Amino acid sequence: MRVLVTEQLSEQGLELLRKDFQVDVRPDLAQAGLAAEIAPYDALIIRSATRVTRDVFDAAANLKVVARAGIGLDNVDVDAATRRGVMVVNAPQSNVISAAEQTFALLLAQARSIPQAHGALKTGAWERARWEGVELAGKTIGVVGLGRVGALVAARAAGFGMRVIAYDPYVSGERAKEMGVDAMPSLEALLVQADFVTIHLPRTPETEGLIGAHELGLMKKGARLVNTARGGIVDEEALAKALEDGHLGGAALDVFAVEPTTESPLFSYDNVVVTPHLGASTKEAQDKAGTTVAEMVRLALKGEFVPYAVNVSAGAEVAEVVRPFVPLAERLGGLVAGLAEGGVRSIVASYLGRIAEHDTRVLTLASLKGILGRSVNEPVSFVNAPMLARDRGLVVSEMRSTVSQDYVSLISLRADTDQGPISMQGTIIGKTSERIVEVDGFDIEVAPAEHMVFFTYRDRPGIIGKVGTILGDHGINIATMDVGRKAEAGDAMMCITVDTAVPPHVLASIGEAIDASRLRAISLPA
Repeated sequence: MRVLVTEQLSEQGLELLRKDFQVDVRPDLAQAGLAAEIAPYDALIIRSATRVTRDVFDAAANLKVVARAGIGLDNVDVDAATRRGVMVVNAPQSNVISAAEQTFALLLAQARSIPQAHGALKTGAWERARWEGVELAGKTIGVVGLGRVGALVAARAAGFGMRVIAYDPYVSGERAKEMGVDAMPSLEALLVQADFVTIHLPRTPETEGLIGAHELGLMKKGARLVNTARGGIVDEEALAKALEDGHLGGAALDVFAVEPTTESPLFSYDNVVVTPHLGASTKEAQDKAGTTVAEMVRLALKGEFVPYAVNVSAGAEVAEVVRPFVPLAERLGGLVAGLAEGGVRSIVASYLGRIAEHDTRVLTLASLKGILGRSVNEPVSFVNAPMLARDRGLVVSEMRSTVSQDYVSLISLRADTDQGPISMQGTIIGKTSERIVEVDGFDIEVAPAEHMVFFTYRDRPGIIGKVGTILGDHGINIATMDVGRKAEAGDAMMCITVDTAVPPHVLASIGEAIDASRLRAISLPA
């Protein structure tokens, strides 16, 4: 597979990619010509300069994943990617520490006029009186957006002895209180109280121009504004007016509405500190971004779940408790579809025990991917699985309960098929050992394998021997076997894992020999 890199990526990230893929580094395509060159590539890695538009996706016949070595995705048409089944990933945690530290660097630099005093002294001016600053201790800082970076800024502000207030409608008051933050009911309530306001939001249609003339007017006279998030969230013209009028005490900006920018009315004010979008510009952040997106690309090209896929309906992050269950859920889905003698009309995914305390949408998505992988004649990914399910009228629902009688955590799938219901349950033993523990009401314990065979028959002596003999006569080696039954001399189910696929004529011979009421041989992706 081929990977195209159009912007700077850490050497660690490039080395990881080169272990498995052909990697072409083409910085010339960051500005123009990408659509004409993208066709042979399976993956594209970018930063902020490369624009991945609908035209690029239309020309990308082989593209499976676009990876942004950073947080923002303003330069990627995510809707076009999703329609084409292309996964879009980023590295949301790679630069959070660097961004938080940049926020505080700017906040302190602005409060104490450090760059201005530095510049004056280097020209020979000793101006102690001119550059009098303000302390942070005892002041109120208003954090707009209490995500990863905002939370780190809040923690650091508390360390400086500041009162921390925040506005984020997606963070509960209880969660904010756990972080030592007073949650505000509205942006206006924050602005009227804060001595310093710092922005930590993505740039979206809803946040563009969020801090305009009205909002700046609500801020306390002499208050100061810091923005290291995204340009365009703060109205720069309104900000310049508030500084000119003397309403604000100053501002510090790392981002601008149009980048790069080298001219702005804001540059003329002594109480404004500016930097050229340096939030992620640390060696540590670059190394983490490079290795993170390299790993995300590797997972995407292998068809595995990618934790930081932004256009996957399960969301971007997976709890550590949930993550080991993702491949199990996909295998259970594949087995359910394999057992179905007709099409699957609906699926109910239930999560019991400790796992139910977490967001399990990714597991339902993985189950769906496993089911569809056996029933559609096109590649199925975590991106297009929900769309393919809708197209086929497959109804998907999810249930959770923290109560599990026999296992710490349990996944249960129940499918309504053309030939009746099918159920299967699975769990993780230890840290990573997968087990199927129930099939259609029969208690069975067996590890999922590439080649599996299921028989349902009337329990009686000699069945195991007959099955083993027939498989042995055809050179098929049994790896594991387990039998579950509901009552003595009643119906029983045998599950066998074998080293090679069982041909249809061998399966038919076994069915005839043991008078099986149902028999299915299933091969899962290795």
